[in-house]
Amino acid sequence: MVHLGFTPLLVLVLGASLGAAFPHDALKKSCSLSKYQFLVPHELKAVQKMKEQFEDIMLLSDRKCNTRLFHRKWSTAELSVPDRVMLVEAELDLATAMLGLPASPSFAETRQRPLAFLTQAREDLRGCMAAEAPSHQPSGKLRHWLKKLQAAMQTETTGCLEASAILHLFQVLNDLRCAALREQCTWPPLAARLARHGAALTSPKGWPEDQEK
Repeated sequence: MVHLGFTPLLVLVLGASLGAAFPHDALKKSCSLSKYQFLVPHELKAVQKMKEQFEDIMLLSDRKCNTRLFHRKWSTAELSVPDRVMLVEAELDLATAMLGLPASPSFAETRQRPLAFLTQAREDLRGCMAAEAPSHQPSGKLRHWLKKLQAAMQTETTGCLEASAILHLFQVLNDLRCAALREQCTWPPLAARLARHGAALTSPKGWPEDQEK
């Protein structure tokens, strides 16, 4: 079983996330993630193209995985706003790390745009946390998931972590949008739409409800 060489780095990141204290008025309006509220079609198309190519690669591989990192019993909208930002930052840490692994020339080219977009989103989230909530303490729900992620990084194979991260990228984009919407992402009704129509992100036209307005 091949494990990730960068596990200690992510463990350090998660360790810092798991051990701090958070002021109630963190994440002020000066921290803007508004550009992620409505993801642009060409970015979505690039992610979809990469995901489809990766699925073709998976069909030719012998990977047998049962990684369930993205199967959660709670909705992202149930978290506080700073918790959401921390969740998506951790998801993007995983996704960008997996997209940075060695790959065939064809897939390496296809992933360039999604990797650049996801890396920028991660840096924007990281900047928000550093500026507005540097000592955030995650809730019990998020803390449990971060520990689950940390355990997976130590026990799952690189191939299975890569598959889990790439095949769930649209869920990560859902979470990113929810974090960007702040208090507007609530359960229900908007968060229900995000969960119910996650697949709509794969369409170049974006979100069906948004197009109807």
